[in-house]
Amino acid sequence: MSKFLVIAEKPSVAQSYAKNLSAYKKEDGYLEGESCIVSWCLGHLAEYAQPEEYDPKYEKWQFDDLPILPQVWKLKVSRDKKKQFDVLKSLMNRADVDYLVNGCDAGREGELIFQRVYDLAGCRKPVKRLWISSMEDTAIRTGFQTMKGAEEYRNICMAAVCRAQADWLIGMNGTRAYTTCYFKRLVVGRVQTPTLAMLAERQDKIEHFQKEAFYKVALTDGRLTVVSENIANEEAADLLASLCMDSEAVITQIKREQKKAFPPKLYDLTSLQREANRYFGYTAKKTLDMLQELYEEKLVTYPRTDSQFVTEDMRDTVEELVGKMPVLLPFLDYGQLGHNITRVINNAKVSDHHAILPTKEAVEKGISDLTADKKNLMMLVCQQLVQATGEEYQYEQTDIMVKCQGHDFTARGKVPVQMGFKAAGNAFKNQCVKAKPEEETEKETSIPYGYEEGMTLSPVKAEKTVHFTSPPKPFNEDTLLAAMETAGNKDFDSETEKKGLGTPATRAGIIEKLVSSGYAVRKGKQIVPSTEGRELVNVMPAYLKSAAMTAEWENQLLMMEKGQITDTQFMGEITSLVGKILSVCREIPETERRRFQKAREVIGKCPVCGSDVYEGKQNFYCSKRQCDFALWKENRFLGSMEKTLDKKMAVELLDKACTHVRGLYSRKKDIKFDADLLLTLEDGKPRFHLEFPKKKKK
Repeated sequence: MSKFLVIAEKPSVAQSYAKNLSAYKKEDGYLEGESCIVSWCLGHLAEYAQPEEYDPKYEKWQFDDLPILPQVWKLKVSRDKKKQFDVLKSLMNRADVDYLVNGCDAGREGELIFQRVYDLAGCRKPVKRLWISSMEDTAIRTGFQTMKGAEEYRNICMAAVCRAQADWLIGMNGTRAYTTCYFKRLVVGRVQTPTLAMLAERQDKIEHFQKEAFYKVALTDGRLTVVSENIANEEAADLLASLCMDSEAVITQIKREQKKAFPPKLYDLTSLQREANRYFGYTAKKTLDMLQELYEEKLVTYPRTDSQFVTEDMRDTVEELVGKMPVLLPFLDYGQLGHNITRVINNAKVSDHHAILPTKEAVEKGISDLTADKKNLMMLVCQQLVQATGEEYQYEQTDIMVKCQGHDFTARGKVPVQMGFKAAGNAFKNQCVKAKPEEETEKETSIPYGYEEGMTLSPVKAEKTVHFTSPPKPFNEDTLLAAMETAGNKDFDSETEKKGLGTPATRAGIIEKLVSSGYAVRKGKQIVPSTEGRELVNVMPAYLKSAAMTAEWENQLLMMEKGQITDTQFMGEITSLVGKILSVCREIPETERRRFQKAREVIGKCPVCGSDVYEGKQNFYCSKRQCDFALWKENRFLGSMEKTLDKKMAVELLDKACTHVRGLYSRKKDIKFDADLLLTLEDGKPRFHLEFPKKKKK
């Protein structure tokens, strides 16, 4: 009996598929039923091979060997995931398997994960695509009933492949080019570098900020306080305050307006990550990881979305969900629910996935058993649904203008008329958010009643106040995500579908990579560039730091998904950029190349070529780059005595070795030396020697 093979991205997702396909028989690495087999990847099972796997010469980083441009891309299975790959390869090539189902996450990365396994296994069987936005049983069953051929998603797959290859080409070539030019490891990334540049630019502005004083004069009759515009000169402010003190002031205008504020949109991934950081301090990665788990637990819809709307066919589902939100949000009552479902519906702004929503299963299961952090995230998603479909917030705004001694003074008051969507938002913050963000601590102010145009205020008291301009604030996770999302927008016309730096699915990873690589550090909620990060940005040319160029690439990948440009066009631009990187590096002056070189102490002379030997972090190495000689601080001889090779030992060894060198040394730890490091006793004292065996006569 023929079967089809379903490949999920993770084991937990595979189990949900198997349940709905009645595949209950457990085997090693898969589940099997009468008509199907369900197995899984473990995230990315395969990655593009390192340069040295294309040619051994790339083991040494040499500028003259660049560019590295694979003609046929090699994939390599991660060592710790090889067993599961072997299971998949065997299943894909089983005689009774007629076709495959790509059940990886419905997005660009899911396409890439499946495609790499498919290619590496050498499979040629037809593929169908399972594309769902929820892990609820009904959504899974509907998804299997409405599958399309993989060719329908070919453009998304090509965009995923091109994104990965572009990152490899720029990362490998750029990093090797700048590292070999500056004699210091400098990591270049297609998205990472412009993101780091934003951090460095902000830090420079903060450090070079010169605060300036400005002044205001406030008048009051004891009930109403009005304030002047900013005054740059202190003497002018003092003069105005003295003129107005105990004088008359006249109300020249009172303007009252009924105003409204509209509800916020539903969450896409980036907006949810931003607010989770503002309210709870979660990093973008933590939010994404928890969302993925909630998705697999069938409590929220697909998280890696860039849409803040739902489609028309979801109207009834959304209305039903809104009506049940007080079940999950005990601080809400049913009277605080709105019914503006139309506001969140926009078919044109939903591409692959709709906005993030709680599921019906979440309502049925409840969220009381979740961890505190997951519960916070669930309530954040739920309250946003209530706010987004709520009524407008209405308020009365009163502006009053007063003239005194020929100068205008103003005051503004706001009084709520209808809380609308803000009722749900305020209830959530009061119940769930311990520390309110600074920008949300402002209170509503009202103008006292009884004032009319033409009324004289007499006498008034006047007071000068001193204020200072403020430097830009350091980035935090919230503001950095916002900056990445809008990066380059000003350089595009209004018709361009802007994508910024990275995608909602990758921005968290970019931030984490900057932190883990040591180019950025977290200080509380702040993210600031490290000294090494700023050094890297300082030597990078403007085009590699350009947010506009990288954002344009993201836009082109989106165009590729829609079939508007080809992979050949996109990769042609990337290859041209690699050539530009190398061309610019060739022109770097010798003095600039030595900017990271510090005066180094000469430890001794190389016994192989006679050049100076310097101390590094892990070894004592020959200064001549073509020479392989090195003495490693940690080695098998000293390791047995729980010792390491220090500078004093190295000096003594080199002094003796230079007189009778016969051996070959290598900078690489895993290459066996022809010379041995020996410990002997001379005059009752320990001495270290290099012993070189005599060459055998041929």
